[in-house]
Amino acid sequence: MNKTSLEIGKDDGATSKESSNEHVSKSSPKKSISTAVERFISSSFYRLGTYVGTNPKKTILFSIILTMICAAGFARFETENRPEKLWVPQNTQAEKETGMYQEIFPRTARFNTLILSAKDGGNVLSKDNLVAAMEINDKIASTDSKKLEGETYNFEELCVKAGGSCANSYVDICQCLITSILGSWDYDLESLETDENLLETLNSNSKKNDFGALLGNAKYDGEDKVISAEAMTITYFTADRAVIENGNEFDAINEQWEGDVFLDVLQNYATNSNLINVEYLSARSFSDEFGGAITGDLALVQGSYVVIFVFLGAVLGSRIIPGAGSRWTMALGALFTVILSTGAGFGISSAIGLFYGPVHSVLPFVLLGIGVDDVFVIVNAFDRERGATSREFETNADLIKRSASALARAGASITVTSMTDLVAFAISASSGLPALASFCGYAAVCITFLWLFASTFFTGCLVLDERRQRDNRRECICCFSRSPKVRDGEEPSLPNKDAFKENFVSKYFRKYHCPAILSKAGKTMVLVFFAGLLGLGVYGAMNLSVEDSERNFIPQDSYVNDYIASSDEYFPSSGSELFIVFENPDKIYADRTSMAGLAERVSGLSKSAPYIAEPEGESYRNVMSGLQEYLSVSGTDKIGNVTLGSDNWPTTQQDFVLTLKQYAANPENGYSQDVKFSPNNELEAVKVKLQYIKLIKKFRGRDVQDSDKQIEAMDETRKLVDSWNDLPPRFTYSSKYLSIEGFKVIRRELFQNVGLAIAAVGIIVLVTVADFLTALLITLNVAFCIVEILGCMFYVGIVIDSVSVINIVLAVGLSVDYSAHVGHCFMATGGNSRNERVTEALADIGAAVVSGAFTTFLAVSVLLGSSSYVFKILSTQFALTVALGVIHGLILLPVMLSLVGSKAYSSSTEKDSIIVEVTEENDEEISNN
Repeated sequence: MNKTSLEIGKDDGATSKESSNEHVSKSSPKKSISTAVERFISSSFYRLGTYVGTNPKKTILFSIILTMICAAGFARFETENRPEKLWVPQNTQAEKETGMYQEIFPRTARFNTLILSAKDGGNVLSKDNLVAAMEINDKIASTDSKKLEGETYNFEELCVKAGGSCANSYVDICQCLITSILGSWDYDLESLETDENLLETLNSNSKKNDFGALLGNAKYDGEDKVISAEAMTITYFTADRAVIENGNEFDAINEQWEGDVFLDVLQNYATNSNLINVEYLSARSFSDEFGGAITGDLALVQGSYVVIFVFLGAVLGSRIIPGAGSRWTMALGALFTVILSTGAGFGISSAIGLFYGPVHSVLPFVLLGIGVDDVFVIVNAFDRERGATSREFETNADLIKRSASALARAGASITVTSMTDLVAFAISASSGLPALASFCGYAAVCITFLWLFASTFFTGCLVLDERRQRDNRRECICCFSRSPKVRDGEEPSLPNKDAFKENFVSKYFRKYHCPAILSKAGKTMVLVFFAGLLGLGVYGAMNLSVEDSERNFIPQDSYVNDYIASSDEYFPSSGSELFIVFENPDKIYADRTSMAGLAERVSGLSKSAPYIAEPEGESYRNVMSGLQEYLSVSGTDKIGNVTLGSDNWPTTQQDFVLTLKQYAANPENGYSQDVKFSPNNELEAVKVKLQYIKLIKKFRGRDVQDSDKQIEAMDETRKLVDSWNDLPPRFTYSSKYLSIEGFKVIRRELFQNVGLAIAAVGIIVLVTVADFLTALLITLNVAFCIVEILGCMFYVGIVIDSVSVINIVLAVGLSVDYSAHVGHCFMATGGNSRNERVTEALADIGAAVVSGAFTTFLAVSVLLGSSSYVFKILSTQFALTVALGVIHGLILLPVMLSLVGSKAYSSSTEKDSIIVEVTEENDEEISNN
């Protein structure tokens, strides 16, 4: 009679046989400590498993009630979408400067801009092109928005009333702040169409310096008069009406107009025009495009849940088709475990005051990857503890014992991984980047609940599902039974009919994987391969750069990218604005001449740091120099009629303040936003506008912001301005400085957080595994894996930015799981040699590790087609983490353990095989049932 051998681990009643090589009669103090720790963790989970197995329904109800209680924290739920509150280090000089600037000069305007260029690449200043531009302007200016709370709005009602936009008029649209050459014809289509000499009109109203920011790639004759240009720009300024609610900034009226009028008009024209190209950008564009991409990709996250559900249902049980041995209900239970953990974690995080930001939307996906890993470990232990007993012969008492033994077996392993994940995130919760700190805080809390609910809720569901299978009840509708277990005329089932059998993955590890990597040649090849991989990782990590990835957040097919490309092509010198704010009215009056001559001090600085553009045209605006020129030509007849001294300045400070106020208030002069007066008409501050050149560089064939030069520009600007000791008290401000401060610290944040997280992982592994050498090997594996992930980031073109830093912290938590499971199982496995223990450990836990990793990779594969930068980088780094984490945990670590691994816990049992002999007839009976 042919026989089949089926290998399974011994059950709790099996007698442990000491290994002559791995056990000693008296344990050393070190081994006694490690054994004591392992016994404490195992006994704690044994008691928990006993309770859950005895009271599965109460345990499930407890988990749901606890989640509902924690969800009460949503009453304090707060969101945050302001970039300066998300991605900028707090308490920096830039934050202080921004606060001072906004206190003196509150934001008063939103801008909407467009770039027009000839389709044939010709002269945009031809009459046909200028008429087309004027028609676009008329459409924007005259169209009302849709009703918002019963009201409609047009541009003239919403615009900044600064004036000075037109050559000859200050009424209607000319009272609004617009920057464009169309002002030479007072934004009047008829005046333009009847003008017989367009260039003469244009040059009579503007100078070469004025055209720099208005015309792209302009050409001039010998008298510096413009004769042609490839592009032109029009910018519309609307008065800021933003309010902040719950961390979110809203400007409902302006946003309505921007969507209904500005964007709608230009989208239609860009689609239908055969004459000129239209590229455009509104104040709401970035949030629309980034938010739209994130929202669209959330559907992919939901899709990843479906993929994982299907995979879990297919592999958790012994069969795919619902029936005896299937576990589709448990696949659903696994997802509910993650959902409960997310709900409870988000509730507690909200209650303790953590805000919810845009990047937090990926957290449920992260928890899914971690939770599925725990699920496979628990199910693997639950199956192995059944041993040779068939389900239908198990009593409730047997299931209680199995639940206790399974949690004792799996609890320590999931505790190691959960605690290391928790600590890795908790350390990064102290980051100086608010978005990273809040995200990691949320993650740490959620992982705590994930560990708790995996041990309670999911295990309780598993006990009930085992009862269902024993009683031959249907899935989900478990109140209905299938056909009787023993039919008339049939023999009763064998006691070992559905006994545990190692799956093909475990057999692969035992028969093929371990023999290959644990041979002398295999070990040598593994060590050489991973040494080379580490070397490549070190090189890549050393060359990983910090870059301004702001443009990457825009989807590739967005109209915003078209606008940016046109801006780079036609206006390469137009960079970020810079303001120098002067305070102290006494000093301003005393140093008025020096302030008026500020242009000389900032000339010639465009070629090297601080990279300030030449002070001309739209790149420079100084009310003091404007006033000085006006007084020298026109006197004070129209602005106060005060007496001037020999230097052509008012002779007293009082007269100076009066003159300055009236000069700045005239919309024709364009300085109304550059001077601040108190309610008592006392001078408080004066600001001078400058502009940086556009600091971009080529990175892998595309234009990106040059973060290194931006840091240089900011630092050198501050040094330059601080050196002006002969000028009034002053400070610098640029809206870009907040981001640049982030560039300065984000590299340090990355390596500091990763270093601390790895160190913490080492400590936690040491405490939970309770063996120094094993903990060291696991920690080294994690460290090698992280270095290689950083190196791969360089090779695939991922830079250090706010998103990749968050994902690297995730990588620390995820990569430790694969190695920690294997390392702990190795310590809990007895045997005659290290090679044998490694083989048994991989045969035991390897299938769970592979299943968890493959499930995560399946979910990641759904996100690889993401359009949003956040999910695109997340999926890429997740894929790297899974791939490198798995090969380190299942190849490198086993080889290292086989060479220098510690002795097993003295409480461990050798994985002697129980040989279950099954006749061919019984095999046939099993297959038929």
